[in-house]
Amino acid sequence: MISKRWVAGTCTVLLAASVAAGCSNTEKANTPAVEEKDSKPYELTIGLRQVGDIPTKGNEVETAIEKYTNTKLSIQWIPQAAFDDKVNIMIASNELPKIIKVNYVPSIINAAKDGVFWELGPYIKDYKNLAAQNQQYYDNIKVENKIYGIPNYRDIGRAAIVFRKDWFDATGLKLPVTLDDWYNVMKTFTLGDPDKNGKNDTYGTVLFKSYNSGTQPVITRLAVSVGGVNRWGEDKGKFTPEFMTQPYLDTLKLFRKLYDEKLINQDFPAFDVTEADKMMYDGRVGIRLNVSAQNGQGYQVAMSKTNPSAVWDVEPFKGPSGIRIAGEPGNFGFLAIPKSSVKTEAELKKVLTFMDKLMDESMSTLQMRGIEGKHYTKIDGNKTEYKDFSSFQREVKPYRDALLNIEGYNVADLKDIPIAEKGTKLAREDIKYAVPNPALTLSSATYSERGNELDLLIRDAETKYIVGKIDDAGFQAEIEKWKKSGGDKVIKEYEESFAKSSKK
Repeated sequence: MISKRWVAGTCTVLLAASVAAGCSNTEKANTPAVEEKDSKPYELTIGLRQVGDIPTKGNEVETAIEKYTNTKLSIQWIPQAAFDDKVNIMIASNELPKIIKVNYVPSIINAAKDGVFWELGPYIKDYKNLAAQNQQYYDNIKVENKIYGIPNYRDIGRAAIVFRKDWFDATGLKLPVTLDDWYNVMKTFTLGDPDKNGKNDTYGTVLFKSYNSGTQPVITRLAVSVGGVNRWGEDKGKFTPEFMTQPYLDTLKLFRKLYDEKLINQDFPAFDVTEADKMMYDGRVGIRLNVSAQNGQGYQVAMSKTNPSAVWDVEPFKGPSGIRIAGEPGNFGFLAIPKSSVKTEAELKKVLTFMDKLMDESMSTLQMRGIEGKHYTKIDGNKTEYKDFSSFQREVKPYRDALLNIEGYNVADLKDIPIAEKGTKLAREDIKYAVPNPALTLSSATYSERGNELDLLIRDAETKYIVGKIDDAGFQAEIEKWKKSGGDKVIKEYEESFAKSSKK
């Protein structure tokens, strides 16, 4: 019986079914596929998040997927607005496709616990491509130590510093390692005229109103680099939130000092991240702390005409103990298989075979490069180059962003400008330096109910501290308020959940 707790509202989900003509495989899969007695395409319904415009029915990309996987696909593209609400309604009404893209949110976690989805952990080892991915991808979507889907893979180790190399060269500075180093760089880039235009119009970095939210938090990233924890710390089963650890408090003090000395923008509590980007493009900011290793390319390309002398570079965060970065969740949701739509283990294996085939070389190339001759061409031996990137964005990107693929696995390298190739390499390889969030997949009823409220309380306190509205004692008082408002319960529930999962 399906629990009513998923129902978040009432809205209508419209189906956008793709018309396709499937045919039998021309390539042999690398998985233990369930063999068909005939070549009739397997009819497969899929619910995916819409990215951009809905692809045209019968398009070349979808037809190529159908042909290779011997399927007839019917894809339901769900708009991003109120995506979770619509998925919840589909679950509550028991109207689910055979594959459904979901986010790792409380309603989906509860659905998994209540048996809505197949547990896939015992099967992954039997599928070559799925089994080849780093275990941390799967660990990061576990529900009570079980795996109920295949991640929509994203790089875990992509946290990086994107910076103006020409400013560092001009000032003779090196990339910061200690918090004192960070202070000196910020001061020099703000007051030392690093662009040599004779004006006091630059900053080392800028903050914005959501500076410590989401998966790329500025304070967390910097604190982790100097030995801190990633959101939560765990020691012998005891949990501590980052804002109660010394490296984090030291990092907050750094930004308080920067603000007090006007070495960062004074309007950051109301500053939008898009305005921060504009300042970067205008050549007024030397370092960006809340982006990915792959983002350096965008700044270099954007400024190549407006400021040809600007040289951007990208490096991982490094502290006194070497490279140390805050690991990201490693997914943009995951693909789950509902038991109500896939009723037998035999059919489950058909669906898993389809998922695994999506990561074969030809399918990875299709999703990440498009169709050869139309979207990309082969160059320099094993490398590829986009031929029509605008067409790729319209016709291929919806599938790339919603299905299963990851840069660096079963796809030829993309020839690009040096900073782009470097960023791609760092994002893929730096998983070995990623510090995980130990509470990422733990259960807390209190956090599920009041997490947003508790997070906002601390975020507001951090901002008040940085701008000088409260002092050290005032910040500690806010922590006590957090604890009494439910934080102590969250800590206890995480510890209980950790103990329970550790026994399994």
